[in-house]
Amino acid sequence: MHTDGHDLRHHGDSEVRDDGAALVDLAVNVRAHTPPDWLREHIAASLTGLAAYPDGRQARAAVAVRHGLPAERVLLTAGAAEAFVLLARALKVRRPVVVHPQFTEPEAALRDAGHSVDRVLLREEDGFRLDAAAVPEDADLVVIGNPTNPTSVLHPAREITRLARAGRTLVVDEAFMDAVPGERESLAGRTDVPGLVVLRSLTKTWGLAGLRIGYVLGAPDTVRELERAQPLWPVSTPALAAARACVSVRAVAEAAHAARRGAADRGHLVAGLERFAGHGVRVAGPAEGPFVLVRVPGAGAVRGRLRELGYAVRRGDTFPGLGEDWVRVAVRDRGTVDGFLEALGRALVSG
Repeated sequence: MHTDGHDLRHHGDSEVRDDGAALVDLAVNVRAHTPPDWLREHIAASLTGLAAYPDGRQARAAVAVRHGLPAERVLLTAGAAEAFVLLARALKVRRPVVVHPQFTEPEAALRDAGHSVDRVLLREEDGFRLDAAAVPEDADLVVIGNPTNPTSVLHPAREITRLARAGRTLVVDEAFMDAVPGERESLAGRTDVPGLVVLRSLTKTWGLAGLRIGYVLGAPDTVRELERAQPLWPVSTPALAAARACVSVRAVAEAAHAARRGAADRGHLVAGLERFAGHGVRVAGPAEGPFVLVRVPGAGAVRGRLRELGYAVRRGDTFPGLGEDWVRVAVRDRGTVDGFLEALGRALVSG
């Protein structure tokens, strides 16, 4: 889907398909070396129950406990992407607004459902930070990511809640919030914000993109509306097993440790990128997610040279609000980052 020159259906996995499969992947925002063995074993054990239809009640209850909510405020989905489709199809809205740059599937889903979508474009000179006053007052659906993909900006919860008002659905995509140490600025578990819908993904931190599991947190009447738009048995038995495991006390503690380690690795990546400032390289920041947004003059050619050197990064020009000189780079371990930085130096010099 192309709108105003932006391919809304281009995602990081496109960079590592086919001839890109052998590249070192810094394009996809899934934590490397996952899922861990204990989670694989837990999912594998669920396969003995495949003859029965999936029963999501235990997983739904487990997610509710994880966020201190009643189960009627939880809806399990086949990844967060399904939730965007449900919102677009089930909610009766007149003026949806998507805050960009951000993950493009919300806008694509809304357009597929026949909606006209307005955009609020956050500006580089403002650090891609949210100004709630920029959102039209009559918007009855507002979508924003936190931390935002691809900018890696973590918006203050108090600024996001300024968007809430009676008659408006406020959708906050927190797919990467468990990669933020302490999950600070999260709105998951809040019941005092009118119209709030929080989306969470379990695929990023746990390496489950192929399994498709996520969930929605919202008011019971909103959850019921979205549930009615789902097909029967939308989440598979292995995905339900994964959901229960990934919201356990053990898993939450492990994710918190991974978030702290990821923050240190991100600092190493940013420091390395800043060494190329003389080549016009600039990191948008401060970055708070498991990826960084980088301005690189002639990014298209640099991406091509990086591929020749064995590395894939995500192009940025498919995100509304960004142009051809942007790339997104996933945070990886220090050894991988050092190899990438060496390749980037060569790619910049050979240009």
